[in-house]
Amino acid sequence: MTTERDAGDADTVRRLDPATVDRIAAGEVITRPARVVAELVDNALDAGASRVEIAVDGDGTDRIRVADDGHGMARGDARLAVERHATSKLAPDADPVGVGSLGFRGEALAAVADAARLELTTNDGGAVGTRVVVGSGREASPAVTDAGRARGTTVVVRDLFATRPARREALAGTRAEFARISGLVADYALATPTVAFTLDHDGSTTLSTPGTGVTDALLGVYDRETASQATELSASVAVDPASAGAASDGGDAIDVAVTGALAYPSVTRAARDHLRVSVNGRPVRDDRLTGAVRAGYGRLLPDGREPVAAVDVAVPPDRVDPNVHPAKREVGLRDADAVADAVESVVADALTGADLRRRADVATDLDAALEPVGEADGSRAAAFADAEPIGTFRDLYALVEADDELLVLDAHAAHERVNYERLARAFEDEPVPTATLDPPATVSLSAEEAAAAEAHADVLASLGFGTEPFGGGTVRVRTVPAPFGRAADAGAVRDALAAFSSGPSPRDARERLLADLACHPSLKRGDAIDAAAIRSLLDRLDECERPFACPHGRPTVLSVPEATFADAFERDR
Repeated sequence: MTTERDAGDADTVRRLDPATVDRIAAGEVITRPARVVAELVDNALDAGASRVEIAVDGDGTDRIRVADDGHGMARGDARLAVERHATSKLAPDADPVGVGSLGFRGEALAAVADAARLELTTNDGGAVGTRVVVGSGREASPAVTDAGRARGTTVVVRDLFATRPARREALAGTRAEFARISGLVADYALATPTVAFTLDHDGSTTLSTPGTGVTDALLGVYDRETASQATELSASVAVDPASAGAASDGGDAIDVAVTGALAYPSVTRAARDHLRVSVNGRPVRDDRLTGAVRAGYGRLLPDGREPVAAVDVAVPPDRVDPNVHPAKREVGLRDADAVADAVESVVADALTGADLRRRADVATDLDAALEPVGEADGSRAAAFADAEPIGTFRDLYALVEADDELLVLDAHAAHERVNYERLARAFEDEPVPTATLDPPATVSLSAEEAAAAEAHADVLASLGFGTEPFGGGTVRVRTVPAPFGRAADAGAVRDALAAFSSGPSPRDARERLLADLACHPSLKRGDAIDAAAIRSLLDRLDECERPFACPHGRPTVLSVPEATFADAFERDR
C-alpha cells in the first residue's frame, strides 16, 4: 500500500537520507480524521488498487478502516513502512519535484501511528500475509505477526488523538467531521473514476462508485439527474508556456490532457464547492484551475450560480511540485497560466458541443416546472429548421410546432442570445459600433472606479467607451457603444467599471457587459411579435453557437411533448 503506482523496480521501502528529509516541507500531516483517510487513500492508489473501501465510525476518532486490492507489501517492507521518512515512492536522495506518486514523504503511517493505534495487514501475493501493530507513541517497536489476507492492504486506525485531548476537543461535531471525509472521498472518486470507491459510515454505505468511468462516478457521488445531464470531457492540448507569460525554461511545448465531466448549466449549486479539480489524479485546491473551469462555462450559468464539474489536468510530472503544502492539497504548477488557459478553452469547447440540447419528461401536474429543450448527445444543428410558428401568449412567449412537440420561446431571452452572439463576434473581429457624444459627457467616479478606468482604458475603448481623465475623480466620455443603432447612456461606463471590479477576470467582466448591452435592444413584452418575426427569430437562433440559454443563463426554449397533452386529455397516443 505504500508503493508508487509506476515504481517498477523501486517497490522496496527505504529510509530517505537526511538531506532529502530536510528538503521536504512535511510538518504535521494528521490534523483531523479526514487527513488520515487522505493519506491512506493516497497509499492505496499508489499501490495500483482498483477498489478502495473506506469505513468510518462516528467522527473518525473511534475507528477508520481503509482496505484496497493493490499489490501489497512483503514483510520487511511492511515493518519499515511505519517508520518515519521510510518510503518506496522516492529514492533516498531524489528530488520530490517530478515524483509520480500521490504520497511521497514517507511519514504518513508513522504520523498516524504517533496519534493513534494503527494496525496494518498486507500481502504481496505470498502464502502468508503480515500484520504490523503500532501506535499512540507508547510502543518502542511495532509488533509483527503472520496474518491471513489476499493480495492488498488493510489499515485500521483506532483511538485517534486519544493521547492528544486538545486536538480531539478542537474537532467539530460528528456530522461536520464525517462531511469532510465524505467530500474528500468524493474528490478522489471523481479524480480517479476508474477506481471503485465505497464509503461506509456507522455500518451504512453513503457513497459507492463502480470504477467504470466518470459518468458512473457522478451517479455514485450525486444522483441520476446530475449524471444524465452531464457531458464527458477528454482533450489533449499542446501548450506553449511562453504564450501565457508563464515562467519557461525555453523548452518545447508541453502536453496537457484535460478529462472529467461537466454538468449542464441547468445543474448548478449556490457555492463553488462542487467544482472539483485534480492534477495528475491528485485532488487539489487551485484557484486558477477552478477559475478556468468556471470561465469555460462563461455566460451559460445563471447569475449567482456555480457549476457542478470534475476536471483532472494531466501534465508532465516534472512540471509539478507536490511539496508546497504540508497536507499536499495544493501543488505548484510551473506553467500555471498557460495550463489554466488550456483548461478554459477545453471546457468552453466541450460545452459548445454539448450545450443545452437535452430533453426531459414534462409532468402533467401543476407543481412541476418545465425543462429546457435539449438532447443528451448535445446535437443542435438546424434545431428549428422545420419548426412552424403558430401564435403568441401574453405578448412575450412564441408558440411553435416542431414535430411532436410544442416549443415555447421566451422571445426576449432568445433575442438576447442572438444579440449577444452578434456583439461577441463583432468584438472579436472589429470594434463595437460607437456613437460620439457632442458635447462630451462628464461622469463623476469614486476613487476605486477612477483607478479601474485608468487600468482598463484599453478594454473600455474596445467596448466603445472613449474616455479620458478630467481631474477631480471624473472622466470625460467622448464615445459610447451603440450596438444595433442604440447608443448607451454615458453613465453606462460605471456599469462597465463595476463589471471589471467584480468579475474574476477582465474577460469575464467583458462578457457580463456584452450581455447587458445585448439586453437593451431585445424584444420586450408588448412588442409586435407576428409569425414572420418568430420565423426570423428561429432562423437567427439556429445560427447561434449556444441557442438554448440567454447570456444570463436562463433557458430560451421550453418543450411540451404531444404525449403530455394526450395523457392529460386521456386520449390514446
